[in-house]
Amino acid sequence: MDPMRRSIGIGFSALTALLLTACQHIGQTTASTSWQDRPASAESAYLERFAAVAKAGGYLSYDILKPVQGADARFMTKSDQDSSPISKSAIEKVMNYAGATNSSALLIWHDGELVAERYFGDTKVDSALVSKSLAKPLSAIAIGRAIKMGDIASLDQSASDFITEWRGTPKAKMTIRHVLAMQTGFLEQAFAPGPDNHWARAYMDPYHERYLIHEYPLTDEPGSTYSYSNAAADLIAIIIARATEQSYDEFIGKQVLAPIGAVGGTIWLNRANGFPHSGCCINLPAQSWLKLAILLSENGRVGAEQILPQNFVAEMRKPSVHNLYYGLGVWLGQPYAERRGFMGPKSSAPKVLHSAPYLADDLFLFDGNGNQVAYIIPSEKMVILRLGSSPPKSVVWDNSFLPNTILSEF
Repeated sequence: MDPMRRSIGIGFSALTALLLTACQHIGQTTASTSWQDRPASAESAYLERFAAVAKAGGYLSYDILKPVQGADARFMTKSDQDSSPISKSAIEKVMNYAGATNSSALLIWHDGELVAERYFGDTKVDSALVSKSLAKPLSAIAIGRAIKMGDIASLDQSASDFITEWRGTPKAKMTIRHVLAMQTGFLEQAFAPGPDNHWARAYMDPYHERYLIHEYPLTDEPGSTYSYSNAAADLIAIIIARATEQSYDEFIGKQVLAPIGAVGGTIWLNRANGFPHSGCCINLPAQSWLKLAILLSENGRVGAEQILPQNFVAEMRKPSVHNLYYGLGVWLGQPYAERRGFMGPKSSAPKVLHSAPYLADDLFLFDGNGNQVAYIIPSEKMVILRLGSSPPKSVVWDNSFLPNTILSEF
């Protein structure tokens, strides 16, 4: 979920000129230079950004977008639906549901084939779609890829091996596993009422990466609690950049998207030539999100190539004692709860309806703001992907409807 009501808009170019004065090379963005040392123009740019978001009712525009290179434009072709064991009536039901709930795309993959694909409104197969928190499982996949390549030793390596400014501080107890599991001990995310709020600064400041390193508060011992925040997820871009000596967007394009045959898109930078976000703010075509989900369904393999460590997906699917529904960047289908939320289990924040238990015990999912979701069902060799915006107020989103409708007639 994104702060400031966690809604995203595209446009808002008036701020670009201000941000151009804050240019820094990627190699400097992860240096130990403090947040307070940023140029004065960065503060005026931040306040301008904050004011624009407040005026827009919480909508944040990605004002500086950088291309993310992936594979050459290779899109899957939908197979002959008559050959699929998934019933036509079930597919029609879920397509109608998607059409009534502000969806941009609905794709169903089964046993190596794209058996259903529909785009809504102006969306096309090559449209780069706003990810929101689907970016979080992507960041977990990036860590797995870096481990496979030998740039990171393990999930239990200290984050301070890369964020060396934390050595000798309480944050040195934070491991990469803690970061992916939302167990950093960082201040939990909530509504940001003013420009000096930690959540707003960590998300919208033109030097947000420095703010995360030097200013974002630790409220609990790392590993002691679940505390959802974009701030935690945005640490991954810093860790990847320092571990691999590549910017996060370059690593995602070359080492994640290209090897799985996924087309690239764009990513939001905090300033011109600045630093990308990893907790949100990457835009990719629907089939690229589908291929990322398929990668996990196939235990980190693409054909004969093991892209992720052999046991990495199993580690992603392990719940923590602090939140039984969250693994490492992914959500777990079991145990059943009628309503589950992104924030901590005891939070009073809104929760998503699940009208019935999932019909597959091994189902796990990408789940982001706007009810953007990828249901991954390894036992059935199936992925169901829905992208789009939140449904109209007259419709209550049911997170179990799409997979259960397909599985009940399968």
